[in-house]
Amino acid sequence: MAKMLMKGNHAAVYGAVMAGCTAYYGYPITPASEIAEAAASIMPKLDRTFLQAESEIAAINMVYGAAGSGCRTMTASSGPGISLKMEGLSYCAGSALPCVIVDIMRGGPGLGNIGPEQSDYNQVVKGGGHGNFRNLVLAPNCCQEMCDFTKLAFELADKYRNPVFVLTDGVVGQMMEAVEIPEPVNSIPDRSSWAVYGTPLHKNLINSIYLDHDDLEEWNRKLLAKYESAKASEVRFEEYRMEDAKIAVIGYGCVSRVLRNTVDAARERGIKLGLFRPITLFPFPEKQIGALPTRGVEKVLTVELSTGQMVDDVNLALQGTLKSDLYFRLGGNVPSALEILDRISELYGV
Repeated sequence: MAKMLMKGNHAAVYGAVMAGCTAYYGYPITPASEIAEAAASIMPKLDRTFLQAESEIAAINMVYGAAGSGCRTMTASSGPGISLKMEGLSYCAGSALPCVIVDIMRGGPGLGNIGPEQSDYNQVVKGGGHGNFRNLVLAPNCCQEMCDFTKLAFELADKYRNPVFVLTDGVVGQMMEAVEIPEPVNSIPDRSSWAVYGTPLHKNLINSIYLDHDDLEEWNRKLLAKYESAKASEVRFEEYRMEDAKIAVIGYGCVSRVLRNTVDAARERGIKLGLFRPITLFPFPEKQIGALPTRGVEKVLTVELSTGQMVDDVNLALQGTLKSDLYFRLGGNVPSALEILDRISELYGV
């Protein structure tokens, strides 16, 4: 299909529409507000639902209801709004309801500011709400991926009957690039075995309460098996100039774009630097990162727009064979390629 110039936030809505999303419930918050704006413009024209809720809490519970009735549904927000949605997300996961959430990360904690950060990583990737649940998490780094990954998120949500996040930062949400709109889906998976339609012929029940201890333990074990299945099948990552790398830099979102330039600058100086970019943050590419030392990598540097959240997962994956160093910026500041290269030179004497 034709390419269009658009913001990453708008691209997410086009991906959702092409995925067959029929209901968007949201509440505005910078730097994610253009997602609701685009949904408000596009969805009614297609005879689909857009509703601005009275709060983030209301929005996620509307998503819960729409998902329970069999709709492909989504919402979007940023830091403080995502925090408010976490109880509802736990209910969605506990009821095995597919839904998609886009998080355009901003500075924090508290109100912080509207600059890009990556400090929502722990709350989104590790679950966020109460109970033993996980979100599947995709991390785009460009406007095209905002479109494509949002479409993919609906497929994964249905496959695993679980919330799926599209997690990125304010840079990717606000930047403008050419986006090729994908073909629309022809159909969505049948929901008749679990969705509630409000008719006597369908006696399905959506709930997340199991008063018997053994019943709740059994349900949690089923959820765990689902997440283990995702770990085996859904890991996604990207490598750049890693074939002979002695030093690996690891980053996602807008940071991975900067790191790509860092790698090129390092190679011009004769430094064997390569980029490993996680695309799925859960499931995390732990085996692939864990194998880096066996491929000749001697040093690892994780770069984040947080005080260090993903770096914990990197070090768990390395299992003590190497320890990743950390370089970070905060408050909406994004490091330059040369700034990172200078830090690599300081750390490793290259």
